[in-house]
Amino acid sequence: MLRVDIRDLQRGPVKTVGELQPDDPAFEGLDLHLAGPVYVTGQLQATGPAEYLWRGSLRGALQAECRRCLGDVRTVLDIKVDAAIFSTDPDAADDPDSYPLLERASHIDIRDVAREELALAMPTRLLLCREDCAGLCPTCGADLNAGVCECAAPAEPV
Repeated sequence: MLRVDIRDLQRGPVKTVGELQPDDPAFEGLDLHLAGPVYVTGQLQATGPAEYLWRGSLRGALQAECRRCLGDVRTVLDIKVDAAIFSTDPDAADDPDSYPLLERASHIDIRDVAREELALAMPTRLLLCREDCAGLCPTCGADLNAGVCECAAPAEPV
């Protein structure tokens, strides 16, 4: 359950457990290539009038291309969220850890946090399939990880 009824929080903290599929609308517009579902676990609790705190984690995997050989690379995402605050307070809108709620909000959707945290966790550099990746031959395009290509070695200048 990643969408919590605010009335349930009056009885105490609510555990949030769910999974988001790669095609979930929460990820629309993000250039994410997820290799499967994102598992979300955490706890949401009231911290004051019309203010709520969520702590939890996101686990999943990204699928990408190696920047040298263009082979498949899979990297595991394990993201810990220490504090995501949902609030109706307009002054909290400037806080990067705050998610605005409408004055008459009836639910809190943890998918908003999942979307933002995944976007922030994306690698800023393209990934390598392995540290010693040999890449592609610049002449014929053969994958040099599979062995030496059939191109003639460049002639040494005389």
